[in-house]
Amino acid sequence: MNEFFSALDSFVWSPLLLIPLLLGTGLWLTIRLGVVQLRKLGPALRLGLIDRKDDGGEGDITQYQALSTALAATVGVGNIVGVATAIGIGGPGALFWMWVTGLVGMASKYSEAFLGVKFRTVDAAGEQSGGPQYYLKKAIPNGFGKLLAVLFAVFAAIAAFGIGNLTQGNAVAANLDASFGLPVEATGIIMFVLVGAVLIGGIKSIGRVTAAFVPMMIVLYIAAAIWVLIVNVGDIPAAVALIFTDAFTGTSALGGFAGAGIILAIQMGVARGLFSNESGMGSGAIAAAAATTTHPVRQGMVSMTQTFIDTLVVVSFTGLVIITTGAWEDGADDAAAMTARAFSTGLPGEFGGSLVTLSIVFFAFSTMLGWSYYGERAFESLVGRRGTIPYRFIFTCVVYVGAVTELETVWAFASALNGLMALPNLVGLIILSGLIARETKAYLAFDPQLRASAAEVAEWERAGGTRAAAK
Repeated sequence: MNEFFSALDSFVWSPLLLIPLLLGTGLWLTIRLGVVQLRKLGPALRLGLIDRKDDGGEGDITQYQALSTALAATVGVGNIVGVATAIGIGGPGALFWMWVTGLVGMASKYSEAFLGVKFRTVDAAGEQSGGPQYYLKKAIPNGFGKLLAVLFAVFAAIAAFGIGNLTQGNAVAANLDASFGLPVEATGIIMFVLVGAVLIGGIKSIGRVTAAFVPMMIVLYIAAAIWVLIVNVGDIPAAVALIFTDAFTGTSALGGFAGAGIILAIQMGVARGLFSNESGMGSGAIAAAAATTTHPVRQGMVSMTQTFIDTLVVVSFTGLVIITTGAWEDGADDAAAMTARAFSTGLPGEFGGSLVTLSIVFFAFSTMLGWSYYGERAFESLVGRRGTIPYRFIFTCVVYVGAVTELETVWAFASALNGLMALPNLVGLIILSGLIARETKAYLAFDPQLRASAAEVAEWERAGGTRAAAK
């Protein structure tokens, strides 16, 4: 199985398949949308983090809760272990390619969230359902869209057990055992109970829990990273220079460090970047579809800030701490230990290692909650509402399995399924890019600062709205 998933992972993430498709799609959408991720980042952050909600719109949770759910699913082990793995194998230049993936990925995340809201539907329980499994089928005719939708749903329902479950639970159990001597069986039982308790309430329960502690854990982690960077402030210019030069030259082997050239730097940077921020995978559209919003453009703007926070903020701090402290030169055999060593150089006593362990615990727990919802919605689109409770039960049981089992194949499995999940969605985003660009341009001409009230948006729509302005 390890050989199979490793081979599949290498094929999916080869320079001839997913890497150019992922970067190319993000770049194409960036051009068609007029670099919207930079032009509208300020209003989008205000709408998502300060205003937090659209009164008068339809949805199950607030925009802020949708954003925190998406952040919960993405700010996980990938931000700690994934970054260290990318730098350890691909060299410091891999961080540059993670930045590139995040920057163009903001346009992809905006686009899929926009489509998720525009083509969402109400399920049998009266809740909003949306995502690539719906918009690919509804927006792309002649059966091809339906094929893409089914492929996405199948891959997403399975991928949730990799990126959102096994990798997270395994990392939590291993780190708690190493740092505090807590048996993996005990960790598995605790996580089983906590995850199951939250999932009973569905998306509303997930939204409330993630909105309460996701911002807190991100702020704490970034504050610790800033402290370490202040201690090593003299090394920051050299580290930044190394990131940019290594991105285009590669790094030779250094002791236990598995050196690599530019292709490996790009491959690891893009793969781990997508693992971290999920832009282009389509998963963020599932959370966006549940948000209460007055227009798809508004929720799309809020959703794209998730990629900014995840990759251009949290990932950047992790990567800079690892590079400035020189921890990346010690080898990539244990990525979590690499990050712990890096934080320990600037924080007193054993606090650095303990912080990394606790961050992995909180980040991983929140990721499990977000991905349980993604997988459940994908599975529901295949078998109907009756599949949601069994899926939640199986997902919760697998949390324990991930904690107590040595899973050598888990990273290859998760990475390969991430790529397969992204493929149909990226194809769909390219096909639907014209629709996305027209309607985005039309709405932003009416409401450039994203301040229109629900009544004003409704009046604009009654007067012709997007269709009239797009003409």
